[in-house]
Amino acid sequence: MTLTASGATTAPVPPSPPRTTGRPARRRWADLAPYVYVAPFFTLFAAFGLFPLLYTAFVSLYRVELQTPGDMEWRGFGNYTALLTDEFFWTALRNTFTIGVLSTVPQLAMALGLAHLLHFKLRGRTFFRTAMLLPYATSVAAATLVFAQLFGRDFGLVNYALSLVGVDPVDWQNDTFASQVAVSSIVVWRWTGYNALIYLAGMQSIPGELYEAAEMDGASRLRQFFHVTLPGLRPTIVFTTVVSTIGATQLFGEPLLFEGSVSGGISHQYQTLGLYLYEQGWGFFHLGRAAAIAWLMFLLILLLVGVNALIVRRRSRKGAR
Repeated sequence: MTLTASGATTAPVPPSPPRTTGRPARRRWADLAPYVYVAPFFTLFAAFGLFPLLYTAFVSLYRVELQTPGDMEWRGFGNYTALLTDEFFWTALRNTFTIGVLSTVPQLAMALGLAHLLHFKLRGRTFFRTAMLLPYATSVAAATLVFAQLFGRDFGLVNYALSLVGVDPVDWQNDTFASQVAVSSIVVWRWTGYNALIYLAGMQSIPGELYEAAEMDGASRLRQFFHVTLPGLRPTIVFTTVVSTIGATQLFGEPLLFEGSVSGGISHQYQTLGLYLYEQGWGFFHLGRAAAIAWLMFLLILLLVGVNALIVRRRSRKGAR
């Protein structure tokens, strides 16, 4: 209450509310900004990842030929049952597993050893680290063509080196196991340096105090590797194993260019699932069956990753105990 000059009283004037111009809009933008930033990724993923995956599953249920893609005949799971009764599918699956083991196990073992050597003080470490990436940067076609010449039966350098120690020439392209070893060697050569740098980055994240404590306890470098490095690299090893398993399941360029045959040799001795898919879809024009192969490969990858995750979880529980 206020008193005026005439003695009358008037009610107090309420204060004006604070100005909030622009604040609601700013708040709305702050809430929507994260979704706007990630929207381009999800848009591209939906267009080039999710939609092709779902459409491939749709096509796998039909009989579709490359010459007449508009004529679709419902088959249900007929394409899948036809694959499971095809001996060449099982041959490709077996070859994929064999080549995957022959390429993944030596590759990761060699990468781990090289990373361990580069982790310690060494002259020219920067040069060696850069040289590690050169095979990875090399074209798949160029590397495979060079290795095809190296593994030639009559004039290949590998057979020449074997002849110096009294070993008979090996038919690297027609023999089943030898051809798989040759294809695996290309994968090992290309990806060992890449995985070595990943392991090296993981080693550098391990606290140096652990190595100092192990050295004060009299542990040699070999003991440090098994008791300090390997436990600290467990997540990195799991990552490289999963990625290498996926890559081995999808192997395509190396076996295709090794001899230039879609069938993977005369007797399909190194035909992988990727080559088998290409042969069915673009060799025999069976797009429906090729889509079924793609989905079987997808399910196989999920199975392998799931088994790998289960093994790692059990080992982690045992280590925690």
